[in-house]
Amino acid sequence: MTQHARDVSPMRRHRWISHGSEGLHYRLAVASRAIAAIAGGYALSALTAAALALWLPLSRIEAALTGTLLSFVVYVCAVMWVFAARNAWHAWFGISVPIAVLGALMLASHAGSGS
Repeated sequence: MTQHARDVSPMRRHRWISHGSEGLHYRLAVASRAIAAIAGGYALSALTAAALALWLPLSRIEAALTGTLLSFVVYVCAVMWVFAARNAWHAWFGISVPIAVLGALMLASHAGSGS
C-alpha cells in the first residue's frame, strides 16, 4: 500500500458517502423519490389505463386506446409530482393515495359487476 492510500480516510475514498449523514440522507431521499417516480408512476398509470378502459362509455377498443394514451400523461404528471413534492414522504403519499383510491374503485366495480 502506498503512503497516499494510507493517508486517505475510508470516508474520503468513497465519494458517494460524504462526511456526516447529510450527504447520505440526501442521496437516499433522491433514490426514494426515483423509486416512487418509476414504480409508483407505473402503478398509477397502469391503474388509470385499466380504469379508463373499463369505465369510458366508448367501444372497447376506443376506451382501451384512450385509457392507454391518457396513462402516458398520468405517468409524466406523477414523475413531476414526485420531484416537485416538499420531501420524499409527501412524494410517496401523493403517489400512494391515488393508487389506493383507483385500486379500491376498480375492486368495487369488479365486485359490483358480479364477475
